[in-house]
Amino acid sequence: MTAADQPRSGAQAVDRAIHVLNCFEGDDPELSVSELAHRAGLPVSTTYRLAQALVRGRLLEQDPATDRYRIGHGLASLARPALSRLGIDAAAPHLYALAAGIKITVSLSIADDRDAVTVFQARPPVYFCPNQLPQARQPLRSSAVGQALLAFSPVVDGLDRRPAPLMDLDRVRRSGFAVELIEREDPVRSVAVPVLGPDKQVWGALGVQARSARLNEELVRGIVPAMRQIAGRIGPLFQSTAAITDAPVELYSP
Repeated sequence: MTAADQPRSGAQAVDRAIHVLNCFEGDDPELSVSELAHRAGLPVSTTYRLAQALVRGRLLEQDPATDRYRIGHGLASLARPALSRLGIDAAAPHLYALAAGIKITVSLSIADDRDAVTVFQARPPVYFCPNQLPQARQPLRSSAVGQALLAFSPVVDGLDRRPAPLMDLDRVRRSGFAVELIEREDPVRSVAVPVLGPDKQVWGALGVQARSARLNEELVRGIVPAMRQIAGRIGPLFQSTAAITDAPVELYSP
């Protein structure tokens, strides 16, 4: 049964509105009502009514020149208390300092089901390029941040528990960081280190990425100590892992 076939109710309208909002997850897209309806699997007329209600609530905004929709400022206002409560506000200055020092965008990711989800990014004041921005969601098994999470988290109830390549995870455990080469026309290399919360469980991962021609092995060796130092500083600022996911992520111990 599709979303359009389900019975109407007040709760169903709320579920549909949330589903419409989730269509904007990613790289801050601007969507027409027909594109939004296609993503949401809803009739255009229903999507239009929901989108207009979300605009009135400031959760979406509509470009007056194109009529396309995008995330509204109201969501940012609602998110601020959560960011502060989780400790991300307190960690932000450290992440910006790291980004300025290594001249590469620093991303903070957490585990969610089978993905690593980026929850914060700190861009450097210079030497920024779009290659430094990771996808909003990256597979745990095939991304640097995902492997940094998995390698130090043998018990991840509710997350992707299929065995990742053991040799890769052993290497990550020995070195303390994960590296991935993203094959593109202009290849990109990503590097990640785990972040331990105040309970000494894995809270998330710090990641950076850039063109592999720039982020070569020598630069990786140069920036990993700084990444691990900042990960150690910000870890105690966060709430326990149980506040982020439904189940705790236990620290790997050999």
